[in-house]
Amino acid sequence: MLYPIATQTRQLIDLSGIWQFKFAEQDWQPMAVPGSFNDQLVLSEYKNYIGDFFYQTKFFVTEEMLKQRVFLRFGSVTHYAEVSINHKNVGKHSGGFTPFEFDITDAVVLGENIVTVKANNILDDTTLPVGNYTEIEGENGKIIKKVDENFDFFNYAGIHRPVRIWTKPLNYIDDITVTYELKGDQAKVNLIVDVIGKAEQIRISILDEQDQVVATSIGGKEQCLNIENVIRWQPMNAYLYRAVIEILESGKVEDSYIEPFGMRTVEIKNNQFLINDKPFYFKGYGRHEDTHINGRGLSNTANVMDINLMKWQGANSFRTSHYPYSEEMMRLADREGFVVIDETTAVGLMNNFGFTLQIDQSRNTWETLNTHEAHRQVIRELIKRDKNYACVVMWSIANEPSTAEKGAYDYFAPLFELARELDPQKRPCCYVNILLAPAGKDEAMALSDVICLNRYYGWYKNTADLVGAKKALQEEIEHWHRLFPEKPIMFTEYGADTIAGLHDMDFNTPFTEEYQVEYYKANHEVIDAIPYFVGEHVWNFADFQTKYGIFRVQGNKKGLFTRTREPKLAAHYFKDRWNSVPDFDYKS
Repeated sequence: MLYPIATQTRQLIDLSGIWQFKFAEQDWQPMAVPGSFNDQLVLSEYKNYIGDFFYQTKFFVTEEMLKQRVFLRFGSVTHYAEVSINHKNVGKHSGGFTPFEFDITDAVVLGENIVTVKANNILDDTTLPVGNYTEIEGENGKIIKKVDENFDFFNYAGIHRPVRIWTKPLNYIDDITVTYELKGDQAKVNLIVDVIGKAEQIRISILDEQDQVVATSIGGKEQCLNIENVIRWQPMNAYLYRAVIEILESGKVEDSYIEPFGMRTVEIKNNQFLINDKPFYFKGYGRHEDTHINGRGLSNTANVMDINLMKWQGANSFRTSHYPYSEEMMRLADREGFVVIDETTAVGLMNNFGFTLQIDQSRNTWETLNTHEAHRQVIRELIKRDKNYACVVMWSIANEPSTAEKGAYDYFAPLFELARELDPQKRPCCYVNILLAPAGKDEAMALSDVICLNRYYGWYKNTADLVGAKKALQEEIEHWHRLFPEKPIMFTEYGADTIAGLHDMDFNTPFTEEYQVEYYKANHEVIDAIPYFVGEHVWNFADFQTKYGIFRVQGNKKGLFTRTREPKLAAHYFKDRWNSVPDFDYKS
């Protein structure tokens, strides 16, 4: 799916700003878009509201716009949206973290138009993420809707990413797929151009970062171009070419689009994760799109700051836990050279999610959840959106599913097959394993190309017993290696809740900044000695908001930074560590 940009043939109008907002049976009030409604409305009953809500704003259509097709594009609406133009329904979309657009040409009029969005934030056993939905009768017979999130982050909702009016010609470029073959410094670049309408000819020009044309051709919807002296996209040293695509009609440009892309190879071989044929070592984080005031709403300011904090620490990668991140963040990562594990919204695939570290044997997850349709949809939409990014090196099909229960393999096998079928660049695929499904009990790891572990020895298990934690971690990693001797292993989460400013002379005191550092040192003592362990993503980059509970003090406090991005002691520890650990050949 193409990112919305203005070109010589396309006009782009950003509808970001103050919209009107209301809950059902209430009056309209101002609401910033993009942004979560929860924190903007301040009061608890609004922050925790579950049910239908409405957005509305006006936009202007000119005569020139009516000569083209007019589209309305949403970066995301969490979690379900029905959209109307001038009170005429134009479409709907389920899933709160992927973009969608509607052709509204027949619904708009010259002059002022009204767009209305009816949305809701209900999550149940058919949605991703998964929630436990109930309705109770309150005072005066009023039905109160409740969602108990089956995951450990707050259920922020609203129009979270930009809304844009996008005009396109009658015959237009609908999508572009970039693949390539690299041999040394030579590249054979294949482009497939999807066109709506007719295309007499398509002209493709590839430009380097100095705006010099390095290849060009005129032909049909699938073309191959050769580039010499290729500069590869490298982790933390990105190089992006630009493919200029033009539909030609009688020699004149009818539509044009510019697609940036980098070229690099990804391969798993001899227990290593290879980028451009060199063993890469992941240094980074699980993260969340979570900031004060904005909630989960896009903040380009926060994204740029976070990128610079990650650079300061010497990080080279992150995972989009636990949903697709904004296109703006993905384009920034691609430009800045951050390696990304791109994750679906499949979080909460476990009947008894919680902190008891036990599985409810009375209810089999794979017999009670009905998420397969939503899961297939998000895989399709994620890969369609992100397929051309060089920064994306692996697809994460799910986070912490209940893979110790029978039926897990049968649930996931067709989803892995779908992802591998859809991805034109054939990247590795994984899912993120939970401590409840350790080596020997997990049913689905044969499907994954990399063993991605979320492990909390020394926190949820072996609390304040780092000697025991190291022993348990060492034993489990070795067990995984015996079961799958060809697969590399990495941390996709490990961490300890830490209250900023809490200190103790006893470094073994949980929640202190000192214990967080000692916890990480203990884990590193184990993994640094294992040659097939290929990366460490700490949990989390920064503290983030969660649902209320006695295990959470104003949210999850495992961040290396506070929610407002002040560093804890561990942030400085990782700065020293990661700046001394090379991106490549660390374990060779």
